[in-house]
Amino acid sequence: MREVRIKDTLTGELRTLDPDEEVGIYACGPTVYSRIHIGNARPFVIFMLLTRFLEAEGYRAKLVINVTDINDKIYNAAKLASESSEDCAKRMTAAYFEDTGRLGLGRPKAEPLASETIDSIVDLISDLTKSGHAYESGGDVYFRVSSFAGYGKLSNRRTEDMDQGEEAGSASLKGSPLDFALWKSHKEGEDTWWNSPWGPGRPGWHIECSAMAEAELGPSFAIHGGGSDLVFPHHENEIAQSEAAGRPFARIWMHNGMVETDTEKMSKSDGNIFQLSEALDRFGREAVVAYLISGHYRQPLAFGSEHMDEAVARVERLRNFFRENPVDASPGRAAGEGSAEPARGASGEAPPEQQRGGSVGTSPDARVDSFRDALADDFNTPRAMAEVFELVGEANRGEVPGASEAVREMLDLVGLSSLTQPDEGAETDETAQKLMEEREAARAEKDFEHADRIRDELAALGWEVRDSAAGPSLVPKV
Repeated sequence: MREVRIKDTLTGELRTLDPDEEVGIYACGPTVYSRIHIGNARPFVIFMLLTRFLEAEGYRAKLVINVTDINDKIYNAAKLASESSEDCAKRMTAAYFEDTGRLGLGRPKAEPLASETIDSIVDLISDLTKSGHAYESGGDVYFRVSSFAGYGKLSNRRTEDMDQGEEAGSASLKGSPLDFALWKSHKEGEDTWWNSPWGPGRPGWHIECSAMAEAELGPSFAIHGGGSDLVFPHHENEIAQSEAAGRPFARIWMHNGMVETDTEKMSKSDGNIFQLSEALDRFGREAVVAYLISGHYRQPLAFGSEHMDEAVARVERLRNFFRENPVDASPGRAAGEGSAEPARGASGEAPPEQQRGGSVGTSPDARVDSFRDALADDFNTPRAMAEVFELVGEANRGEVPGASEAVREMLDLVGLSSLTQPDEGAETDETAQKLMEEREAARAEKDFEHADRIRDELAALGWEVRDSAAGPSLVPKV
């Protein structure tokens, strides 16, 4: 069992996980008012794979990713869709489960809904009001920020730079502009509400996560995660309300960087690929996962068609490796036999930040060890993937016994073991091949609407079209 260290946002230090205790991980999930985008998928992928790695190392891990299905954004989206907020939340929750399910990484151990945690939320608010950390005002309940001495310790912001945003509640009812809503009274036009000691209403966003985390993991747990955009005010407020209520709460705060896109650079023919479902349709699950782990989780990740094309090329390089070097369970088979070195760069080689693996000639077992060491060191996926591509390159240049098995083991830890199974069948499907030719002709004439219709026809036949710098290819739909 390796010593696993994670960079703690609160202290700024690398913190070591306790191998003798369950590693409880709570990651903030989406607010379900629309289909999620690829930026929402990044924490899902990071924390699902972190949990997978911890379990592979022998840790006992429990991942919880919540669903926020009570929120102002849901009321607004429901009105635009001419449906009830409950129906809107249920429809978008189902879409979230469908889209993340297509990533092929499994599900968290628990996925609590805010709407199913109301009793725990009310109990937590009651504890805060009884202790003087919260107060009722006009049917709302607010957290008294001045009552918590450690407020601001996570974000290190000055008081004058703090803005609670849209979740703050009514300014006329608050004792201080910094106070934030724990409970919001029912308002005209809101079609859902719950009873409470302060009257009918609904919880604020911040208190939902504190209650759901405690309900699933207890008052103290190892890691609280989410996007860096949640550090303030969401996670700052979670710390304040939980610790003020006497709960130790999270020991390590782990934040992933944002996915950044320049929408002006995305042409109409690209479509809305920032939406996860569209990205999956167009590029496939392996490319999406490979893209999301291509940079260190703490750093921002640039997004655009060119970045997805690079991810497609990388996974195709891996897929081609296994076409030439299939995994063979029989002893003594030499992986990489007879294969040639692929073209560099655009052919799918790891990007520059992934080209710092071990020395040339390192054994497959040593590569696997280095791969795992990288993941144990603040979940450094780019450094880990460098070991994969270094070994693939060595095996393509000459005989490296055990290379295929080692690469398969490493890819399994990052959710890409499906690349070890060569695609079969597309070349024998005459209908699919004819449609592909028609699609390419439509794209050449810039008739992208017709090309998209053909892609949908192929999807109905069970094929995904994957476009890359090397050209389009057909693979079975997951």
